[in-house]
Amino acid sequence: MSFDRLIAKITELKNPTVAGLDPKLDYVPEYLRKSFLDEDGETLKAAAKAIFRYNQMIIDALCDIVPAVKLQAAYYEMYGHHGVKTMERTIRYARLKGMYVITDGKRNDIGATMEAYTAAHLGSVCIGECEYEPFGADALTVNGYLGTDGISPLLSVCKERDKGIFVLCKTSNPSSGEFQDLLIDGVPLYARMGDQCEKWGADTVGAYGYSAVGAVVGATYPEQLTELRARLPHTLFLVPGYGAQGGGAAGIAGGFDKNGLGAIVNSSRAILCAYKKEGCDEHDFAGAARREALRMRDDLTSYISIG
Repeated sequence: MSFDRLIAKITELKNPTVAGLDPKLDYVPEYLRKSFLDEDGETLKAAAKAIFRYNQMIIDALCDIVPAVKLQAAYYEMYGHHGVKTMERTIRYARLKGMYVITDGKRNDIGATMEAYTAAHLGSVCIGECEYEPFGADALTVNGYLGTDGISPLLSVCKERDKGIFVLCKTSNPSSGEFQDLLIDGVPLYARMGDQCEKWGADTVGAYGYSAVGAVVGATYPEQLTELRARLPHTLFLVPGYGAQGGGAAGIAGGFDKNGLGAIVNSSRAILCAYKKEGCDEHDFAGAARREALRMRDDLTSYISIG
């Protein structure tokens, strides 16, 4: 199963983290940004090209220490078709470097529309006698609140093509509780969604005991993270909210199993903008990203032992 590959990489590198490649043009160092703006003017094309080069250099700096990257689609779509092309190129470059790739699209719909989302991000399309992977990510974040109709098209592709999904469960944002904490027969809605993840993934459990259906559970809610780890023994967690949103390593530890597995923790801005926080030469932005990724790894592994 797809998450077996991710967990194997986490175990190999002793690092349960994913670097979020959610770049704004302002994150790109001035010297790099200027070189593309000088070439193509102040255009969407120039912005997208600068971001791709920035992503390449970040990936090169991280690929031997961080098992995965996560691309939030919105940060690419904001630059139009040039940005979408940069997302595709970044996915392929990261996979070429041996990294597991998660597309954070939070897609959801039903029927043929969900089949189209599935084909775009995890599957393939046929043009005549030729078959193509439009984006080729390893996993996709999805919104499960349309129910099984919105998840079923993904499950067959997960089995056939060795892919995974992360379903929104208990998200990291402050207002998540407005709906996710509502009780249904005494059980919070987020826990009900977690139960569905267990059901949806029941026949895709891999060698490490986790299915192809994971859940998004925020670092900002450590009690719920710990509660869901016990409740959902076969569900791998994608954990946003570390660092910038206030989630700490001590609280996140409850999201891991007894082997130090079962969760992967995301950091985006802290890694991408580490050079700004350090105040180092902007030409060393990739080195600063690497140093922050190592600091994050060491912070988390001071509370968990991966074995």
